[in-house]
Amino acid sequence: MTPEELSSAISACLADAVRAGELSVDVPEEIRVERPKNRDHGDWATNIALQLGKRAGMAPRQLAELIAGRLATVEGVASVEIAGPGFLNVTLDAAAAGALAKSIVEAGAAYGTNEALAGHVINMEFVSANPTGPLHIGHTRWAALGDSIARVLRASGADVTREYYINDAGNQMNVFAGSVLSRLHGRDVPEGGYPGQYIVDLGHEVLSAHPDVRELTDEAALPIVREAAYAAQMKDIRATLAEFDVEFDVYFSEREGLHESGAIETAVKRLREQGHVFDADGAVWLRTTDFGDDKDRVLIRANGEPTYFAADAAYYLSKKDRGFAEKVYLLGADHHGYVNRLKAIAACAGDDPEAAIEVLIGQLVSVNGAKLSKRAGNIIELKDLIEWLGKDAVRYSLARYPADSPLTLDPELLKKNSNENPVFYVQYAHARSRGAARNAEAAGVARTVDGTDVFDAALLTHPSENDLLARLAAYPSIVAKAAEFREPHRVARHLESVASAYHSWYDNCRIAPQGDEEVTDLNRTRLWLNDATSQVLANGLGLLGVSAPERM
Repeated sequence: MTPEELSSAISACLADAVRAGELSVDVPEEIRVERPKNRDHGDWATNIALQLGKRAGMAPRQLAELIAGRLATVEGVASVEIAGPGFLNVTLDAAAAGALAKSIVEAGAAYGTNEALAGHVINMEFVSANPTGPLHIGHTRWAALGDSIARVLRASGADVTREYYINDAGNQMNVFAGSVLSRLHGRDVPEGGYPGQYIVDLGHEVLSAHPDVRELTDEAALPIVREAAYAAQMKDIRATLAEFDVEFDVYFSEREGLHESGAIETAVKRLREQGHVFDADGAVWLRTTDFGDDKDRVLIRANGEPTYFAADAAYYLSKKDRGFAEKVYLLGADHHGYVNRLKAIAACAGDDPEAAIEVLIGQLVSVNGAKLSKRAGNIIELKDLIEWLGKDAVRYSLARYPADSPLTLDPELLKKNSNENPVFYVQYAHARSRGAARNAEAAGVARTVDGTDVFDAALLTHPSENDLLARLAAYPSIVAKAAEFREPHRVARHLESVASAYHSWYDNCRIAPQGDEEVTDLNRTRLWLNDATSQVLANGLGLLGVSAPERM
C-alpha cells in the first residue's frame, strides 16, 4: 500500500461516515500522511482528525476514534492507534507494505510520476546568457536547477516549455562584433570590448566562413562578422548545454522575435489600450507604480528608441500569446529589482501577476580552487568545470541545495569515491543494486519461474526491509512536493535516504543463497525489492540530470 493509497483509504472512510450520518463535514480532496519520526509509532501518521474536528463539531480525539474504527477494517491495515489529542498512527501488514516492491518494478520509469500539476501550462525561462561569450560559472546553477525543475514539473503532469532568451539585440552585439573584427586584423580589442582567446577563436571561424572578410572596410565587414561570430558563439553555447545534459525547447531571439517582427510596437499599443501607457517629456511610459513598482518605466525614449523594459513587456506578451498561463523566470542574485517590474507588466496586461508570474532568484555558486578559463581569461567556464569535476558531480551538487542559499563546491570532496561524497553515495547504491541483480542471476535467482512472477510480500519482514519499503513508498510524494515548491533538492536528499536504507538492507538481507542452499521464494522476493530500489534511484537521478551507472 502506497501513501497515496492510504490517503485515499482515509478519504473513503470519512466519506462513508458522512453517508452513514455519523459525521457532517466536507471531506478534503487530499489527506496528507507522513512518516512518523519514531518508527515505533507505526508506518504512517496523519493529523486529519485535528484538522477537521472543529468543522465537524467533534473533539479531534472523538473524530479520530471514528476514523480508526473504519480504517482498521481496510485490507492491508494491520492496526490504527490514536495518539495525543487525535493523531492517527497506522501500521500496515507486511504483505501490504511489501507489495509495493512489485508494483514499482512493474511501473518502471513511470513510478513517481503523478498528476498533481496536470492542466498547468508553464513557460520556464532560464540561463539566457548573452551570446557574446561562453557559458561560465555564473550560469551553471540555473542551468542545472532550471532543467531539474522542468523535469520534476513534467513528472507531476505539467506541460512545460523550457525557453532560452537570446539577448541578440542592442549595442552589445556591435561591441562583440568589433572585438572579433579587431582581433581578425591583429589589433587590440576596443575599449570596453570583449577580451579572451575565445574572441580570437571566433575570428578564425568567421574567416573560415568568409575568407575575404579582412579585405573589406570595417564598416562593410562589421555586420558580416557580427552574424558569423554570433552563430559560432551560439553553437558553442548549445554544445556546452548538451554536454551538461540541459535541453531547451525554444531558443527565442530578441532581435527577430521582438524588434524585427514589430512586437515591441504592438506591445506598446496593446498596453496603451489597457489604459496604462502615458506620454511625458517626449517619451512613452508605462504606469507600473499602479501595481507596486517603485517608479514608472520608460518604454520608448524621446529619441524613439525602445528600452530594455519595452522588450521585457513585449516578451511577456509573446509568452501570453503563445498560450503560457504561467511564466516562470529564473534570475540571478542581482535581479531582485526585476520582480516588481515583471509583475507590474503582467498586471498592466490585464493578468493576475500572482498567478501569471513566478520569479525564482538564485544565489551565486563558487568552486574552491577553480581556475580562470584559458580561453576567456576572466571567467570560469562551464565546460572547464564539466571536464574537471564531471557533469554528474556538478549537476547533483547544484541540485542538492535550495536555489536561494549561497553555495561553495568542494572539488576534493566531489572527486572522492567515498560515502562522504553524496553523488558517489547515491550512484554507488544504484550500481551496487545492479551488481546484486547480476550476482543473483548467476546464482539462479530470478523474479519469475516458468514465465510466472514469484513474489510473496509477506516474506519481507526484516526491519531493514520495512524501512527501505517505506522510503521507496514516499518517493512519489517527494517528487510532487519538489514540483509544487520548485525544489529539486528534495529529490536529491530523498535519494540519499533511499541509498542509506538500501546499504543497510544489503548488509542484513541476502538476495542470493549461500553455498549449496536452494533458491527460495524469499530470494526471489528480495530480488524484486532490490530491483525496485534500482528503479527509484534511477528515476530520481534522471530527474536531476544525473546518470545511474550499472557499475562503479
